[in-house]
Amino acid sequence: MRGVFMEPVAVGLVGAGPWARMAHAPMLAKGPHTRLAGVWARRPEAAAELGAPVYGRIEELFDHCEAVAFCVPPDVQAELGVRAARAGKALLLEKPLAGSLDGARRLADAVAEAGVASQMVLTLRYAVQTRTFLARCGEIRPFGGHAANISGALLGDHPFATPWRLERGALLDVGPHVIDLLDAALGRVTGVRAHGDPFGWIGLLLEHEGGAVSEASLSMAAVGDLPPATFAVYGRTGNAVLLPFDDDPLDAVAEEFARTVRDGGGHPLDAAHGLRLQRVVADAEAQLRR
Repeated sequence: MRGVFMEPVAVGLVGAGPWARMAHAPMLAKGPHTRLAGVWARRPEAAAELGAPVYGRIEELFDHCEAVAFCVPPDVQAELGVRAARAGKALLLEKPLAGSLDGARRLADAVAEAGVASQMVLTLRYAVQTRTFLARCGEIRPFGGHAANISGALLGDHPFATPWRLERGALLDVGPHVIDLLDAALGRVTGVRAHGDPFGWIGLLLEHEGGAVSEASLSMAAVGDLPPATFAVYGRTGNAVLLPFDDDPLDAVAEEFARTVRDGGGHPLDAAHGLRLQRVVADAEAQLRR
């Protein structure tokens, strides 16, 4: 049941790029479950635009918050997330967990060793329509499905055409979203076969526990008017299709993170889950390189 916390969780934000401005800073400052306690970023002038105290050292940010949200490139998140966990801070983490499987392991291990709460911002999973879709998947004895996430985010002056995305392509960026949702809908992913080009079109064939199979198409190099991401699952007793969102998933992200911090328990989309997704992505990337 949703409710208002007596005391909002004080969250420090690491990063001041486009997604921090568009999503993280407004989400954390909006309340009532969280408050934006401060910002640390490589560019202090960008951090100053987010409407919160700016700290020159990340340790100073840690001193003024009880949790830390990350909105930085994956390799940087892996490095600084370890420091935040060791400082005893709960972590709100972006996908992917890290830029490499080794980095993801180090971060997940640090979270476990410190015993701090962690939660991934896999935005699709927080929408009401997604939860309705997944509930339906649980009723139909699913055996197969498909997904497509197609955009032009790597082209031109798109705000998400950032260096790490331009270097690694669609698989590392949107792959975790798609793999995670198919995993939730059809059962834990146990194997992946990948083909294509990370900077053009990628096809994934996913094998799931229980024998289900799914297919996913990923691209961040398409042009023109493009449909939203699509997900469909087929079962022995019916089918399920993910409907377009009419709510803001970030409201649920902030509320659930605050509850995770306050209750001191875990969250299904924690760093350990992020590490599991990273293993699938790393396996697929290795196949594409071959």
